[in-house]
Amino acid sequence: MLGLGDAILTGMPLIGNETFAVILADDLCHSQDKGVLSQLIEIYNKYKCTIIAIEEVPMDKVNKYGIISGKLLDENKDIYQVTKMIEKPKVGEAPSNLAIIGRYILTPDIFDILKDIKPDKNNEIQITEALNILAQNGKVLAYKFKGRRFDCGDVKGFVSATNYFASKLI
Repeated sequence: MLGLGDAILTGMPLIGNETFAVILADDLCHSQDKGVLSQLIEIYNKYKCTIIAIEEVPMDKVNKYGIISGKLLDENKDIYQVTKMIEKPKVGEAPSNLAIIGRYILTPDIFDILKDIKPDKNNEIQITEALNILAQNGKVLAYKFKGRRFDCGDVKGFVSATNYFASKLI
């Protein structure tokens, strides 16, 4: 695959004209009440647009994530109207510390946008770029989900998740 955007685009024949979820396996999320995807689906059912999960990260780690800027739409529910997204901005250049994590509800209009996205300098088609186009048209909301996320894409995050869940068994 040539990035997440390309991977999602390959699902187009299977998905067709339906809204769909994307779950990235290296982000392990846990919530006491409802799972993150269930939380996103509730918001989708109300607003009928693309919904992305976000969390606050330390400012010195923003260069590892897609970062959003936007305005708080619903303070009680931590929902933001996304105005812009930047993929892995330099520390000090990020518009916020609200990082996109690996849970998305995407509307099928993403496919037409992904078809036209040119590969970046690493020859990858970035989903963030396609989402940015939707955001400029007011069609992306971000939700600061309730729960905890573990980045299992690195050893430290994997060990942290293992220890967390092991402590729940004891």
